[in-house]
Amino acid sequence: MTEESLYGIHAVSAALDSRELLELWVAIERRADDRVAPLLQKATEQHLPVHEWRSTALGRRLNTDKHQGVGGLLRAFPGQDFETILAQLDGRGFLLVLDGVLDPHNLGACLRSAEAAGVDAVILPKDNACPVNATVRKASAGSASRVPVCTVTNLSRTLSALQEAGFWLVGMAGEGAQSLYTLDLNMPLVMVMGGEEKGLRRLTREHCDYLAHIPMMGAIESLNVSVATGICLFEAARQRRNLSAQHVGQEKFA
Repeated sequence: MTEESLYGIHAVSAALDSRELLELWVAIERRADDRVAPLLQKATEQHLPVHEWRSTALGRRLNTDKHQGVGGLLRAFPGQDFETILAQLDGRGFLLVLDGVLDPHNLGACLRSAEAAGVDAVILPKDNACPVNATVRKASAGSASRVPVCTVTNLSRTLSALQEAGFWLVGMAGEGAQSLYTLDLNMPLVMVMGGEEKGLRRLTREHCDYLAHIPMMGAIESLNVSVATGICLFEAARQRRNLSAQHVGQEKFA
């Protein structure tokens, strides 16, 4: 397995908070920096080894001179097992499928949105998709370790298993017949997003119960996948939260 590392004050801080690091690396010249000292404290609390180098040596280790004086060695990514996730959800929940997202920054941003919107798990195909590497984990600001992420070999079979378990699949496509905002998303839901260039693949489309689009104004025909994912997830979260609040109100006045 290739050793993976990340660098930068914010990225290292998020990785420490998510307990993603095996080791902390610090430039000797920056050890007393007000932004570095809290990272050293977190590493001490987690009993992590701390290695010190001159700034130029740390730069060679990380292959960048923009490390801000800190870096770290990442733990192996803790991918989840699909069957375990399916059993835990028991036919309920809110999932995100990313069908062929290739850019690591897009994938990281999608994982951040997934955590913020309350997604229970994210499913990725093994082939023709970006793996959850160091760049993704940096872009996700720790969300990659806080949201269960599983990689599956056969996405079509996985989608069929989700439907058999009681989930409804909503695929997002520009030519989708329904508006995202007219769909009832308060159900056992799988939001299915396509990749940057090709969108949803044919077999993925055929598995979806609904194909929907995001209404847009102006001359723009499509959105960046991470932007579109955020919009879709938060619309689903809004609907689900509002219905839950209504139920609470009904219970109070019953």
